[in-house]
Amino acid sequence: MTKRLALALAVFGEILAGGAVTAAECKLSKIVDLPVAMRGPQPMVTARINGRDVTFLADSGAFFSVLAPAKARELGLNVRAATFGFRIEGLGGQADAGLTTVKAFGIAGATLPNVEFLVAGNALGGETAGLLGRNFLDFADAEYDLANGVIRLWRFRGCGALTPTYWLRSDQTASKVDIRSLTNTPNDRAAVGAAFVNGAKIRVLFDTGAGASGMSLAVAKRLGLDVNGPGAVVADQSYGVGTRFARTWIVPVASFKIGDEEIRNTRLRVYDSALIDFDMLIGADFFLAHRVFIDNAAQKLYFTYNGGPVFNLDVKPQGQTSGAAAEATPGPLDLQPTAAPKGAPTDADEVARRGEAFASRRDFDAAIADLTHAVTLAPLEGRYRAQRGLIYLRNNQPFLAMADFDKALEINPNDIATRILRARLRLQGKDQAGALADLAALDRLADREADVRLQMGQLYQHAEAFALAFGQFDLWIKTHPDDVARAGALSGRCGDRAVLNQDLTKAMEDCEAAIRLAPRDSLILSARGLVSLRLGNPDKAIADFDTALARSPRLAWTLYARGLAKLAKGQTAQGDADLAAAKAIRPDLPDVAKRYGLVRPAG
Repeated sequence: MTKRLALALAVFGEILAGGAVTAAECKLSKIVDLPVAMRGPQPMVTARINGRDVTFLADSGAFFSVLAPAKARELGLNVRAATFGFRIEGLGGQADAGLTTVKAFGIAGATLPNVEFLVAGNALGGETAGLLGRNFLDFADAEYDLANGVIRLWRFRGCGALTPTYWLRSDQTASKVDIRSLTNTPNDRAAVGAAFVNGAKIRVLFDTGAGASGMSLAVAKRLGLDVNGPGAVVADQSYGVGTRFARTWIVPVASFKIGDEEIRNTRLRVYDSALIDFDMLIGADFFLAHRVFIDNAAQKLYFTYNGGPVFNLDVKPQGQTSGAAAEATPGPLDLQPTAAPKGAPTDADEVARRGEAFASRRDFDAAIADLTHAVTLAPLEGRYRAQRGLIYLRNNQPFLAMADFDKALEINPNDIATRILRARLRLQGKDQAGALADLAALDRLADREADVRLQMGQLYQHAEAFALAFGQFDLWIKTHPDDVARAGALSGRCGDRAVLNQDLTKAMEDCEAAIRLAPRDSLILSARGLVSLRLGNPDKAIADFDTALARSPRLAWTLYARGLAKLAKGQTAQGDADLAAAKAIRPDLPDVAKRYGLVRPAG
């Protein structure tokens, strides 16, 4: 497959010279540009599988390209068993892997026949099919210019000690890191190098598939970093190809040094996960802040600083946009930014990709300016309006976001990603009828196996259309048997049955299965408590409600249900207090609960 890819892409090659590459015998030959769109912290590459448009997460940390199982089913691909016992490993643990062959795989203008993919891991959402791994990204030399929305593949030969950082002025230099593969075999080109934390040497893997750089908990402890110490904070959970979420923390460090770049008095992320053969992931956040060239033949990695934060230290989950922690940015005494990269964007797509890169670094003003320019250049292209709408939303400008979503869907009513965003925004704006109309359209548009059905179930539940929510959760669970998000879907289906007072034995089975996957989740405990209440077990219900509310005290439905459970036990004062507290949070809740028979017991 690698040889076919190289031959197919070589027709797009061109020779570039200048900058830091000057020797007469030195040749830097471009094979192809892979356009990259940043979706939050994830670099995405567009491709086609058997005529269907999909996107892949460009993942330099994945040794082979991977399709998500549900996406393989959705695309109608035949999955066969891989070598006996073959498994892949990520932040979320291990996962069994299968194999599939894509008859026609299109990328960067080339169509390749009979391309093999591993089949494993979790759904990545939307039209994202899976991971584009090192068998595509590192068959040649690779330049990661994520800030300008592109990965370039090169042949860099006969250059001796000259560097491939052609974008630099003659008076500038690039930082250099010696790299080697994980296995020291010619076919494994993982970029593993050295960095220093508080002066201690660690092994790092340069991994664009990781949205946020971070080290393992075991290594943090070895270095004397305390995730419960002064200045440390609990951060979002993360996951990879495995079936569990990994807790994360952000801890202070005096120094982080890689190559010639040092960041002092900063903070680093710590993952509660074992990282095999290396100590830390250098993720897409680092790549966004730098221009990186990986010279595989010479086993060197070069980088120059673009500016902005080096590490994503947001304490919220990746999909949320508020509450960013202080960002790690090299200080003026540590590092000066390099010159701006040569070559300004020349068309709407290039401008839009650069804008999305700005948004990934939270420079929303620059991002909106770029997307507005893209809209001006291509006013009938709905995706630029949708992209700008999402940036408006992240920048807390919901009315402008809604205007863009409306126009994008007027241009392309079949845009699933934008329709789910508009449905969510409509619900937040109390436009339940509009949200339900969008969800009904999505139900017609989406494949039965589509990842988006999990989000649809959650939105139907938010709209308190519990029967419709149940249908979406049921479809998603049946087509995602091993997905890391399964606990939330099982909890949703359990809660819907509990509210509807239907199939309570099956509801309890769902909740028990969800709790085994996520034993500390307040919403799962609340759902199980409601099932117990419906089954006439107020003591068990109250125990679950108490635990859930201790962790999340403003769950109005849980307070209300606990009040009913206490009233069922004759604890009138305590029950009335819970009902009043629930009503104070949500005044209409008693009327909503009454529609489902959740009322004050008689007597």
